[in-house]
Amino acid sequence: MVDHIRYDLLTQQALRGVVRSVLTEAAKKGLPGEHHFYIAFDTQAEGVRIPDRLRAQYPEQMTIILQHQFWDLKVTDVEFEVGLSFGGIPAKLTIPFEAVKGFFDPSVQFGLQFEEVGDDEAQRAAPANMQDKLPDRVPEAPAETKKRVPATPKPAAEAPAAATPEPKPESPGAGAGGAEVVRLDRFRKK
Repeated sequence: MVDHIRYDLLTQQALRGVVRSVLTEAAKKGLPGEHHFYIAFDTQAEGVRIPDRLRAQYPEQMTIILQHQFWDLKVTDVEFEVGLSFGGIPAKLTIPFEAVKGFFDPSVQFGLQFEEVGDDEAQRAAPANMQDKLPDRVPEAPAETKKRVPATPKPAAEAPAAATPEPKPESPGAGAGGAEVVRLDRFRKK
């Protein structure tokens, strides 16, 4: 049977809306409690604007961490922009939501992973278990970047910048209650 409604596309759009909402709140109020975000994105996707040196270092995918040191987080309906420091050199990144490949908040073990959606039946939007892509621990910021830089005029809105090409997996079941990951495969007809 052909899915003329394209539930896979609608679901992916809705889940990208979750990422947009979370980042919008972080831009307005800062990061609450221990929340912080790993955001993986396709560096070659249309609309991604990053410095050439970062694109050369991460030619396919890059993961940024919004935790203690980030600034000028701005969110629109189609993209977000954020200032981060890489090796002590500040950079402005603009990332369309369509380029986001994964989103993970390790403080609550919540993650979403996105796949490219096309007309081919094999390419489906499917949030997957982001624990497979998690680092063992959050990388420590270099000494020169440990000072806190406000993300907004409020000091509570701060986070560090780090980029990792492929984070290492975290052990299954880590955290208080395990990961809360939404999987679409359960609902698809086989």
